[in-house]
Amino acid sequence: MLKILNLIICFLFILKSEAQISIKDSVSRLPISYASISFGNGNGIVADDNGIFIFTERIYPDIDSLFISALGYKEIAISSKKLSSQLFLKQQVSELDEVFIRVTLDKAKNKKYKTESLKPYLDDDYYRCWLPTIESEIAVFFPNEDDKLKRISKVKFPFALESKDWKNRKRSNKEKKSFSTLFKVNIYLNNNGKPGKNLNTKTIVFKATEKNGDYFELDIVRQNILMPDNGIFISLQVLGYTDKNGKLLPNKKYKEIKGRNGIIKIPTNFRPLLPFTDKIEGQRTFVKRVFINGNNWQTFNQDNGFKSSLLKKGLNNYGIGVDFQVFKD
Repeated sequence: MLKILNLIICFLFILKSEAQISIKDSVSRLPISYASISFGNGNGIVADDNGIFIFTERIYPDIDSLFISALGYKEIAISSKKLSSQLFLKQQVSELDEVFIRVTLDKAKNKKYKTESLKPYLDDDYYRCWLPTIESEIAVFFPNEDDKLKRISKVKFPFALESKDWKNRKRSNKEKKSFSTLFKVNIYLNNNGKPGKNLNTKTIVFKATEKNGDYFELDIVRQNILMPDNGIFISLQVLGYTDKNGKLLPNKKYKEIKGRNGIIKIPTNFRPLLPFTDKIEGQRTFVKRVFINGNNWQTFNQDNGFKSSLLKKGLNNYGIGVDFQVFKD
């Protein structure tokens, strides 16, 4: 029995080694963290912090093409038959990002400020929550309420924690289910009412666990992002579960179920859940499919074809909180 077990472990080790593909910068040859690998059918995976992902025909037998993209790089398309152990992306310089950041630094440098906060909307009710998948990115719009110069300093993402004991789930002092999940955050300009240009100067990720409580507070002041006159979008995308050290686990991100018409792929739901609210006026929450080429943002409402119990209850916004540094004249 021990001999068979050793052979299995050896086989899995060899399979994993051969399946590892590294995404790197074409000039520096350094790894590109958290690149997206789209399969062209609405599904995909994400590379880890070392730019590594696992792909074999054994795991993904029906995939013939991959589309690799990352912040600040040109997307490439490659046949699954021509995959090598290393893939290289070319940088795509954004003049807008450079100008925007330089103006931000010049305006905010050495100025005094006070902090203004928009609180996150919290809720631990399972039935009032969005079930996050890596296929979907959620963006929330924040309008600019005045002409004061302000910088985004912290973002507070609300999470719903689930009780280990379902019968006592409404008791706040009950022990919560554990999780360790990696999220990616993007900041977008407002382009005619929808998320536009990405203002991130680097990939922003954070690991959340049940120990963080009802929300995770992310400090982004070093990104030096000013509030534009026409508002801004802040988005959240789950990347998957992590090990105890915070490293992204290479598990499959969807389930395959046999149906009458063939195999149906269902996105895996990750914890924590994202509580939605009816306390925010208007429809400020937008959703897009990450792994569809040419993907478009859509307002989260029934008019756009979303069939959700959240909308039936009037819960159409994810209640992200934000802290602003408001500078004195």
